Amino acid sequence: MSDKKKILVVDDEVAILIVLTERLSSAGYDVIKADNGMDALDIAKEKLPDLIILDIMMPQMDGMAVSQRLKENDSTKDIPVIFLTALQGKGEESGSHKSGKNVIFSKPFDSKELLAKIKQLIS
Repeated sequence: MSDKKKILVVDDEVAILIVLTERLSSAGYDVIKADNGMDALDIAKEKLPDLIILDIMMPQMDGMAVSQRLKENDSTKDIPVIFLTALQGKGEESGSHKSGKNVIFSKPFDSKELLAKIKQLIS
């Protein structure tokens, strides 16, 4: 059994999934992918990742709804979430900021900053 940390990446943009998978895999993480919120919920319950990177704007079920459902489930409620958004912040500087226990990164994101935050959250 691997002791690699598992990260679930959820984004409806294939290019983002590819970039994140490559960066996270090369950093030594086991990457699980989903391209929609419903699949993300099922995968999170089954695989129990150490962290979830979640796009906010997705069709059918957006990232905020997915996060809410994760927080309502005892088995997934404590999994840290990093949100990705293409929305420009309302007075926020680009980069990341904390929203409760969650972190929000604006697209495009800085890979080094994202990896540093991941390490901080799941080490």
